Amino acid sequence: MDELEHAARTALPVSVADFICGGAGDELTLAWERQAFTDYALRPRVLSGVDRPDLALTMLGCTVSLPVAVAPMAYQQLVHPAGELEVVEAAGRAGALTVVPMLSSVRLEAVADAATGPLWFQLYSLRDREVVADLARRAEQSGYRALVLTADAPRLGSRQRDLRNGFTLPPGVAPVNLPHRIGAVAGVDGAGASAVARHAAATHDATFSWSDLAWLRAQTRLPVVVKGVLCAEDALRAADAGADGIIVSSHGGRQLDRTVPSLHALPEVAEAVGDRCEVYLDGGVRHGTDVLVAAALGARAVFVGRPVLWALAVGGADAAAALFARIRSELEEAMVLAGRADLSDLDGLLRPRRRERAC
Repeated sequence: MDELEHAARTALPVSVADFICGGAGDELTLAWERQAFTDYALRPRVLSGVDRPDLALTMLGCTVSLPVAVAPMAYQQLVHPAGELEVVEAAGRAGALTVVPMLSSVRLEAVADAATGPLWFQLYSLRDREVVADLARRAEQSGYRALVLTADAPRLGSRQRDLRNGFTLPPGVAPVNLPHRIGAVAGVDGAGASAVARHAAATHDATFSWSDLAWLRAQTRLPVVVKGVLCAEDALRAADAGADGIIVSSHGGRQLDRTVPSLHALPEVAEAVGDRCEVYLDGGVRHGTDVLVAAALGARAVFVGRPVLWALAVGGADAAAALFARIRSELEEAMVLAGRADLSDLDGLLRPRRRERAC
């Protein structure tokens, strides 16, 4: 995976590579997201007779053949001319679900027309509620199967790489799903500011609260998933408010630095809500063994973000499809070697890894 990231960073402008790879603050949470997976060791079972493990499942009624989905990531034309269209092509080949971002650089209707796999649509809480309601209606009419409310971005976190680079969207890349009155992203002149942060500051609604989730649910017949939950208290609030799913996520370490990594928050969220709503993990997943660890800690499926963009930058849909194929192969191998036939049979699989104490 490091090789794929290196190849992508070599192919992309520095400011774009930093926009994708960077995190908030000192990027501690960004690093912790990957490190969290090293805190667990697998306890394999032998002579189990497992030959071909079953990876198929449903995600809010959507049938998929892989418990790995594409996380919502803005402005995918930054890394490939076809952007989101290539991503949904790759996901469709893999039998995976895609969450299409509100800040897509391709209209949500065009993405739906190109997709062969199930789609969910992501929303931010905007000050202009009619725009949010209209996006929800457009997604439902276009065949999307759920809405994903990103709840952890009342404003953008302080992303130092973007500030140093004075990050601005290049010509031809824009949030085309939004009306021009709020979709125009003005550039910045030099270091010290970020165009996307300024746009978020002007459009995001920090007053959006749990009571407003009922308003959103009233705008559509689609299930609603809340993304960005990192504690049991919010998980219970989401379930009480009628959320159909929860995505445990630190926003890839891009919002509040020093937050608990998603994997560490996952067990308490899963325990808190039980079977009241489906629980997913987003953050730090790079290998099939990561998927297995997350599933053992309570995730129904996982979402992958940055690696999809790295693959897209390197080789478009073919490279992204190869990424999914590799993760599938790693997961199948891990389940055979761990003696687990399916993702519902993971009791006793994990043990916290002992760390050596310094002398």
